[in-house]
Amino acid sequence: MTTNRREMLGAALPLGAVGLVAASGAARAQVASAPRTLFEVPQVTVPVAGSEARFPVRRIYCIGRNYAAHAREMGSDPNREPPFFFQKPTDAIQFVAPGTVGDHPYPSLTKNYHYEVELVAALKSGGRNIPINAALDHVYGYALGLDMTRRDLQRALGDEKKPWEIGKSFDRSAPIGPIHPVETTGHFKEGPISLAVNGTVKQNSDLKNMIWSVAEQISKLSEAFELKAGDIIYSGTPENVGPVVAGDTILCKIQGLPDLSVRIIPPLA
Repeated sequence: MTTNRREMLGAALPLGAVGLVAASGAARAQVASAPRTLFEVPQVTVPVAGSEARFPVRRIYCIGRNYAAHAREMGSDPNREPPFFFQKPTDAIQFVAPGTVGDHPYPSLTKNYHYEVELVAALKSGGRNIPINAALDHVYGYALGLDMTRRDLQRALGDEKKPWEIGKSFDRSAPIGPIHPVETTGHFKEGPISLAVNGTVKQNSDLKNMIWSVAEQISKLSEAFELKAGDIIYSGTPENVGPVVAGDTILCKIQGLPDLSVRIIPPLA
């Protein structure tokens, strides 16, 4: 007995697909429509310097206590501590254009709000268990950033042996300038890094003082996560972190990148 060809093809369709219909005596497959999302979620991006392109941010990684003097001021021994990392949500990004002063609202729940100036590395590719000598091949470019911190919440939760994400991972906690491609800047392995509040220098160091270089950070991170294009890494801050209040203006500098500046404004209603 011969099986009807239309029945055979119809039986092969996945559940939910549109069935075959006859058209001019020939069967024609109808492509299933894509599932409809409930609502749109914006893709977080950062402008690329000198281009109309934008860098899509997949994940934000941050390294803790990556300058020896800062590690000591935070009560840690940099000679014995392996690198450790935490994350911020992608929508913690607050882009600040060069030559402008971005309004940065003082966040809720804190009375001890701290600045931390940092070099940011942006990845164009990734992988697992990346060797140090190949790590910088994955870097698309660099930016100047701030890791803003609700220090009182971080310390209180740390003392209670609880996750201190609320002290680090909140709205606008990651101000950043444009990303500059490696082709235009080279890799940042040394050079001055500083931060001033209301014109008074507070942090002043050199990128060469990082305990773990950007290459080492990428390699270490890839042991724990599969790194991918769109990941960015805040590479740690020098010593002399400290508080700011509404009305203060922060000015960040890294040699070879445009300055980054924000003004602390009262909390949002």
